[in-house]
Amino acid sequence: MLLFVGLGNPGAKHENNRHNIGFMAVDEIILRHNFSEPKMKFKGALYEGRLGGEKVLILKPLTFMNLSGESVSQVASFYKIPSEKIFVFYDELDLEPGKIKFKTGGGNAGHNGLRSLDKYINKEYHRIRLGIGHPGDKSRVHGHVLGDFRIEDEKWLEPLLDAVGRAAEKLTSGDGVDFMNEIGLILRPNKKDKK
Repeated sequence: MLLFVGLGNPGAKHENNRHNIGFMAVDEIILRHNFSEPKMKFKGALYEGRLGGEKVLILKPLTFMNLSGESVSQVASFYKIPSEKIFVFYDELDLEPGKIKFKTGGGNAGHNGLRSLDKYINKEYHRIRLGIGHPGDKSRVHGHVLGDFRIEDEKWLEPLLDAVGRAAEKLTSGDGVDFMNEIGLILRPNKKDKK
């Protein structure tokens, strides 16, 4: 069993914030792969489904970003899911908008959601970093992260979320290589079908 976690803040006022791209990514997986309706438990919204024959839980913690680890640790503990089976989708300031990277373990780079996770589970979970870009000045970071995506962001945001939904099944291999290769094929401009 795998656990996918989308990081974000609950409530309509945060729905389109850049900080909520993690929620948006898992929402795409939930819709595309016909996951269950959510059960409100473990301080979050918990969905069940299957990807490539593997049972997958998707969690959207409803604790607010800086307390996400509480919800994740409760689900991981209840279902006995080790950190190497946890995949976390979140916003990344240090990546250009529309870029995506996969890594396992490491520091939190000041991200409050990751800081909370690191406190509650060990750091060896997988991270799917979704680029939202940096505003260029440290004093503008807070407003940028908690600001809404703009209309012009749709040209990269929609294809990125679509690619995550389409490639999600490849995460069941565990190491991220198949997932990133699939993302690359989907997002590559003017790709040719080489069958």
